[in-house]
Parts: sequence; C-alpha cells; structure tokens
Amino acid sequence: MSTLNGKRVLMFVDHVYEDLELWYPKLRLTEEGAEVVVAGPEEGVVYTGKHGYPCRSDAAINEMESGDFEALVIPGGFAPDKLRRDPRVLQLTREIHEAGKPLAHICHAGWITISAGVMDGFRCTSTPGIKDDLKNAGAEWVDQEVVVDRNQISSRNPNDLPAFCREIIKAMIR
Repeated sequence: MSTLNGKRVLMFVDHVYEDLELWYPKLRLTEEGAEVVVAGPEEGVVYTGKHGYPCRSDAAINEMESGDFEALVIPGGFAPDKLRRDPRVLQLTREIHEAGKPLAHICHAGWITISAGVMDGFRCTSTPGIKDDLKNAGAEWVDQEVVVDRNQISSRNPNDLPAFCREIIKAMIR
C-alpha cells in the first residue's frame, strides 16, 4: 500500500519553472499514491520549463481551493517571480500555511512564500540568490540541503530533491 493514498497535493506552474523541481516531486509523490494537481494561470496550457521540458496544467489557479489539498509544493525557477504577483497564488499559499499543512518550497520558490507573508520567524533555505530576500522577510536563512521548520519544508536546488521529497512525504504521513 502506498503511503499517501487519498491525499491531494497542489503544485504551481508557469513558464520558466525549474524542470526537475516540478517533475521530481510530482512523480515521487504520485509514486507514493498522492494525487498531484499542477495548477497554472490557465487550465490545459503547456508551460515550458527553464530547460525546455513541457508541463500541461491540470487546472487553473483561480479554480483551486486550499481545503481540497493536504500540501502545497512550489517549484523554483523563474516562474515564482511571475506567480507571486497573482493574488490567488498568495491567498492559497497563506491558507495552506495557516492551516498547518505542509508548505514546501525549493530554490526561487521562496519568492512566493515571501510575498504571501509567511516567512517571518521561520528557519529555511533556498538558492543563495534570494537569501537576502528571505532574511528581509524575517526568516532565518541557513545553507542546508533541506530545512524543516514546523509545517515548512525548504531546499536549495535540484541536487537536494531526494532529501526535499523525503521530508515532504514524512510531513504528509504525520
């Protein structure tokens, strides 16, 4: 029996997402039995990753409800810089965080959690490129492959994906 049967995970996508940071967790969580819904600005649109890999969105972000999901996993790349300007992305991120559900962000995905206003007082990691942004948002930044602080799980880059996914799965089993 898979460990995440019956659990739903929300992921965000837009153009120039980090290919591995979307696909590795999506496939790993699916392998564990979770239903992973990849939501983009529009449903059914093919978004192109930083390295050219396509991802067709399952749904539109505006149609998502935080209560329908047990976790949110936000891939990095440069998509988070665009997505953080969407009020619905920020609302969903805040609602999942405030509900104490696992909120996982990797690389540049911290831009979304910063704009959602959920980083103050949290210990986290990211790509060094947004270290100052996270610190200015009130987070304690550390250079580790994965950091778990309460319901938040963060990692630096694609090399950290095995540890990142391990911690997401652990958090969803609890």
